[in-house]
Amino acid sequence: MSLNRGYPCFYSVKKMILNTKNSTLRALEPEDLEFLYAIENNESIWEVSHTQTPFSKYVLKQYLENAHLDIFEAKQVRLIIEEKSTKKQVGMIDLFDFNPQHKRAGVGILIHPDFQKNGFASEALSLLISYAFSRLNLHQLYANIAADNSKSISLFTKHNFKKVGVKKEWIFSEGKFKDEVLFQLIK
Repeated sequence: MSLNRGYPCFYSVKKMILNTKNSTLRALEPEDLEFLYAIENNESIWEVSHTQTPFSKYVLKQYLENAHLDIFEAKQVRLIIEEKSTKKQVGMIDLFDFNPQHKRAGVGILIHPDFQKNGFASEALSLLISYAFSRLNLHQLYANIAADNSKSISLFTKHNFKKVGVKKEWIFSEGKFKDEVLFQLIK
């Protein structure tokens, strides 16, 4: 069963915890159900997640029950971004389309609107890059970003991702087509 809609479904690695000064990246837990339900059913982010219908708590709970699968089994991983001092979930970061043969994976990140502009995305992306290159021995990461998503473009370029292509009229949203930009970071 897969929820792959642009960013990957609810798989994670066992007992993985990565820390920075202000945040933690951790594996999904059953207690994350309400947070996932709120995020997945927020229509304002459906464009980036390629979602067209809401998810029930029942379906999300089933996915959480499969969170024990690691990236080599599931070919993807989702981690919760947690504010260190409060233990509050502030977002999610994903590796998807993991390909160990070609040593690459896609990256997706989402920060809840209440927690944006606090540095959580930058810290999480920095941790994920380090994990992907040092622990998973990947050669490259990539991100697909809508051309009008200036916040994400700024975030990924800040972390040395380079624009390598444009997919013309790739995303149909709100009655019009948008370009999508491909960014890569090569180790």
